[in-house]
Amino acid sequence: MSFHHFTVDVEEYFHPTAMAPVYPASEWDHLPRRSATVVPRVMDFLAEREVRGTFFILGWLAEREPSMVRTIAEAGHEVASHGFEHELVGRLGPAGFRSSVRESKGRLEDIVGVEVLGYRAPSFSITPGLEWAFDVLLEEGYHYDASLFPVSQHPTYGYPSAPLAPHWIERPSGRILEFPATTASVAGTTLPASGGAYFRLLPLSLVRMGLRQAQARRVPGMFYIHPWELDDWAPDVLGSRIQHVRTFLGRRRTWRRLQKLFDAFSFGSVAESYREAVEGDHAS
Repeated sequence: MSFHHFTVDVEEYFHPTAMAPVYPASEWDHLPRRSATVVPRVMDFLAEREVRGTFFILGWLAEREPSMVRTIAEAGHEVASHGFEHELVGRLGPAGFRSSVRESKGRLEDIVGVEVLGYRAPSFSITPGLEWAFDVLLEEGYHYDASLFPVSQHPTYGYPSAPLAPHWIERPSGRILEFPATTASVAGTTLPASGGAYFRLLPLSLVRMGLRQAQARRVPGMFYIHPWELDDWAPDVLGSRIQHVRTFLGRRRTWRRLQKLFDAFSFGSVAESYREAVEGDHAS
C-alpha cells in the first residue's frame, strides 16, 4: 500500500439527503450552483502536491456543468459516477437504480471520452438487502464500487459485515471490486473515519487513526469530501438546526485540516488501486 484514496463526491449543497426537506428536486434548477467555483480550488490544491484523485460526479450536475467535468479529467483526475439524481438506492429500486447509473455513466463518458470505471452511491446507500445493486452495476459496465460503509451506528446507511479492506464481491452477473469507506477501531467499537461530516465535526485524530489502521493492515484507506464542505459561502437554510449542523458546521476549518492530512499521508485515485488489483489478480 503506497497511498490512500482521495475522493470528492461532486454534488451541490442542496443535494445531501439531510437537505431534501429544504431543497426538493423541483427547485434545484432555480438555486445557485457552487461546485464549479470550489472544484478548481480542490484541483489546485492537488496539483501543488502532485496528487491525482477520484471525483465521483453526480450526473445531474455534470449535465449542467460539463466544462467542470472536462477540466477535472484534463487535469489527470479520475471521473467516476455518483449516480444521476442523488437518490438513495433503496428508494430508487432496481429499475430506477439501473436508469440512474446508466444515465450518469453515459453522460460522463460523453463529456470526457474515457470509460467510467467506478460508482459511489449517494449517502453510501447500498445496505444489507440491496445486493442486487451490484448486479445492476456489473450489467451496466461498472468495474468497482465504493458504496459500502462498514458501520452500524448511522440511521440511514451502513453495511456492518463488509470487510474493512478492498475485496471482490462475487455475484451472478460477475464480480466487482469493492473499496469500502474507512473506519477506526476505538476501544473495540468500529467508528466511521472516512471524511465528510466526520472530518468536519469530530477530532481530526479519528480520521488519522482510521488511515493509520488501514496502513497497518497494508491496505489503502478511503477519504472523501464534498465541494460544499470546502466552500466559504453557505446558504441561509430554513430547515432545522440539526440539518444545518450536519451539512455546514465546521467548514471554516476543512482546508486547514486537509493540509494537515496531506502532510501526514500520501494520496492517489481509486482507479490506480483498481488497476493494481486487476494486474495482481492476473499475475496470480
